[in-house]
Amino acid sequence: MSGRQYAGTSGGAVPEKIWGALPKGVELYHLKPDGSIELADREGSRPLGAGHALLRFIDDGQFAHYLIGDAGTSPERPSNATVKLGVVGPRSAFTPHAHGGEHFVLSLGHAACGLHDEHRDRVTEVPLAPGMLIRIPEMMPHSFANRGTGPLTILAANSGYGIDHEDYAVTAEEAERRAGAGTAAGGPTVATPAEYRALATALRGIEHMQRERGIPVTTVRERLAARLRRVATALEARR
Repeated sequence: MSGRQYAGTSGGAVPEKIWGALPKGVELYHLKPDGSIELADREGSRPLGAGHALLRFIDDGQFAHYLIGDAGTSPERPSNATVKLGVVGPRSAFTPHAHGGEHFVLSLGHAACGLHDEHRDRVTEVPLAPGMLIRIPEMMPHSFANRGTGPLTILAANSGYGIDHEDYAVTAEEAERRAGAGTAAGGPTVATPAEYRALATALRGIEHMQRERGIPVTTVRERLAARLRRVATALEARR
């Protein structure tokens, strides 16, 4: 087996076929129905435990895990982050883009995330099940797709930029425009024309994957699970 199996990993760990496909720097969180959280990255999958990962949250026995900012965040030391809910149309995908800051997305349905893996020089596609949260580093080309036939709800958190900022979502078209301008402009880490051309190429690669493969479909097991989840939700919401 490649990678590392962390001590304490349970039977509910994120499968190797998923964490083994993650680009370096990407983290995947699985928020499970029993309240536990599984954290996976390029090295393997393990429970999110107490200590550095989980901090005391007001009272003993309560815990928090900061995604944006840290315990020292304050008006004098802001994290400058945005957190928002989004609704993705059935069987649709976002135009591939890269954010000026790091990006977290919690999927509450069946989704897929296409990512450009710079170290492996390829596009990889990560399937997301309800309750999985993925972290994407700043300026990593990516796109989200809704694999289901109904609307997909997501929770998205971005560091540094709101949707009106020019560097919130840089598309291939915009990266090519900036490269053609011949001057450094926008973006915290991508600034030169050559870097913008490389970014545009990576984004075009994700676009090509979307055209060739189309939007992935849900499996029979996922569709059955979705039906059962709707039944469970109806039962839990009943007073």
